[in-house]
Amino acid sequence: MKLFKLRGGVHPQGWKELASEREIRILPLPERLFVPLQQHVGAPAQPLVRVGEHVLKGQLIAASQGFISAAVHSPTSGRISAIGDYAAAHPSGLTAPTVTIASDGDDRWLDTDVPADPFLLTPEDIAARVGKAGIVGLGGATFPSAVKLNLSRKNNVHTLIINGGECEPYITCDDRLMREHASNIIEGVRLIRHAVGAVNVMVGIEENKPAALFAMQTAAAGTEVKVIAVPAMYPMGWDKQMIRALTGREVPADGRSADIGVLVHNVATAFAVRDAVRFGRPLVSRLVTVSGGAVAEPGNLMVPVGTLVETLFGYCGGFSSKPARLVLGGPMMGMELSTINVPVVKGTSGVLALTKGEIGREQASPCIRCSSCIRACPVGLLPLQMAAHIRAGDSAGAVSQGLKDCIACGCCSFVCPSHIPLVHYFNFAKGELMEQERGKLKQEATKKLADERIARIQRIEQERQAAAAKRKAAREARELAAKAGTV
Repeated sequence: MKLFKLRGGVHPQGWKELASEREIRILPLPERLFVPLQQHVGAPAQPLVRVGEHVLKGQLIAASQGFISAAVHSPTSGRISAIGDYAAAHPSGLTAPTVTIASDGDDRWLDTDVPADPFLLTPEDIAARVGKAGIVGLGGATFPSAVKLNLSRKNNVHTLIINGGECEPYITCDDRLMREHASNIIEGVRLIRHAVGAVNVMVGIEENKPAALFAMQTAAAGTEVKVIAVPAMYPMGWDKQMIRALTGREVPADGRSADIGVLVHNVATAFAVRDAVRFGRPLVSRLVTVSGGAVAEPGNLMVPVGTLVETLFGYCGGFSSKPARLVLGGPMMGMELSTINVPVVKGTSGVLALTKGEIGREQASPCIRCSSCIRACPVGLLPLQMAAHIRAGDSAGAVSQGLKDCIACGCCSFVCPSHIPLVHYFNFAKGELMEQERGKLKQEATKKLADERIARIQRIEQERQAAAAKRKAAREARELAAKAGTV
């Protein structure tokens, strides 16, 4: 199949070999699981359980709220031991509402509704089952999958792309999943196709994953699914990059892939869809890469959601040397962790413990105007210009240069010979813009409340005056009647 030319991108050292050749292992069930209620884009889930209540594996413990949200289920059977704040997997170190479950060791599933043939279900029913299972994008975006299915069907999406790029260094969970569970993934892909009515179905896998390519092509033989090798480069895992490589089409700025008739899902999401639709199993576990030079025995583990990162490192032999940096996700777009006592969530693709030699910090020096960052940017932005505006305190100028289109992939920082942390500037500016937007919304809400108060006071005063005038008129009428009676 013809592939289309891509813009920008870089080729960082992969470090994939640390974990890619090790078979998937199942993590022993932890004694306690800490399940956050916010593991997805949108509104947090609302808890439905009480402390002391016994739950089964797969039981709904928090319901989705609003149009964009996702349900949360118990990753094992056991007792609800706490409902409250617990450390979140975020650089801020802040807490998040969390349900803590003490495992009973049985890991007993809740009885579920299993269809005789999932392909006889209606598209609406498939989307409903995906939503009921709490499935979100497992490539890292964590957007509720059922919402994407429903919107795609309404927008008459004609092309389904399954993203097997996995371009982040170190991360190999999707690679191993494709090697060991290719037929299950392909079944999930076909169920997604059935749910949205797509005509074209393509799975894009980087060409540096020959074993995964072979397994997926073998599993897809005789089906409508085409498995295609795409260039091995970063950020091929970005959905818009994969769309451009396979279709030659570009998603408009501030637009969605559905605007050009395309739906993109991750391979792990397709695997989860198959489990949800065929077996009625909600998303309660995922495959996680545990890697980095400081890890004694790197690998890929099937992990219950809510497992502490500390437990993953411990199962992989602990640290062979003191980590210089702990990362949730990949080193390019992941989050630095200050502690390993945080839980794995639905969007956790990997946890890394990197050595000082791997992070290679360099002192930043002045920009030499080489334009390397411009050539590397997959979005076609001008990183040096945006950074100049941000350093000058001109956020509006950075926005005019395309700041909101920046995907924070880090390509510009990676290639910069002056070691300028460009992506940090952009993340900082985005945070400021978000804070300004929140402040603006707060001001508007405050003004609205003040206007409503003024209107309410005026209405009360008008009603008081009207009542007084009515009483005065009635009194005057009585006085006139009294005078008339005495005449």
